[in-house]
Amino acid sequence: MTIPLRTHAIEAAPSSTLGPIPFPRLVRVEWAKATDTRAARWLLALVALSTAAMMLAPILAPTRFDQTYASYLEVAAVALAILLPVVAILMLTGEWSQRSAFTTFTQEPRRLRVVNAKLAASLILGGGGAVFGGAVAAAGLGLASASGRALEANLTVGAITGYLIFVLLNVLAGVALGALLQSSATAIAASFALPAALAVIGTASTLVADWIDMSTWNWVLENQWGGHLPQISVSVLFWVAVPLAAGVVRTIRRDVA
Repeated sequence: MTIPLRTHAIEAAPSSTLGPIPFPRLVRVEWAKATDTRAARWLLALVALSTAAMMLAPILAPTRFDQTYASYLEVAAVALAILLPVVAILMLTGEWSQRSAFTTFTQEPRRLRVVNAKLAASLILGGGGAVFGGAVAAAGLGLASASGRALEANLTVGAITGYLIFVLLNVLAGVALGALLQSSATAIAASFALPAALAVIGTASTLVADWIDMSTWNWVLENQWGGHLPQISVSVLFWVAVPLAAGVVRTIRRDVA
């Protein structure tokens, strides 16, 4: 007896095409790289401690600092500008210094998206640092006021905006150096050595002092834009725009093998 064979049509499972990694997820990954490691946590702790320590200066030496709200906020900004850019540098150089560029750019071959995610995470870092600095400045003002000291409440929207831009500019300068040099040690050393060297050169060159030196950003911090916008713009081009653009090109073209 012949048993008839039944043939069943096998339906092919619908194929799903993997889409690109969402940009917010890339930003979260870069944020984790910058904050969720032992070294990053120690560095962020040092940023917090150094900011708090420097805030003691106007409290303990009132004759050397203007006893105003804006002056205390400026002290916080200067404190943040010392170590916070280092965190941004490590974020930009991590793939190259830790030899994980192949993994990163395999998961997201469009390298410009990775750089943009690092840039976005750095801006979030700078914004968070600025908020923390503002809280430290408020605490310092509270201590000074509790001691019976008279403080001038001279904060304006312009002063707060200048404070925020100053902090972000310093973080972006770290981003630019990291993107350009792509070596943690080299970029960190350059972030301290180059401003110091140009400050020395600026004592003998008005061109350097007024147009290139990072001290031009003090006009931003002090909300003194009038008459200084061209110098500030040239300095931003020198420290942020040009090295960042060159770093993006180098990142896109560099061999990861």
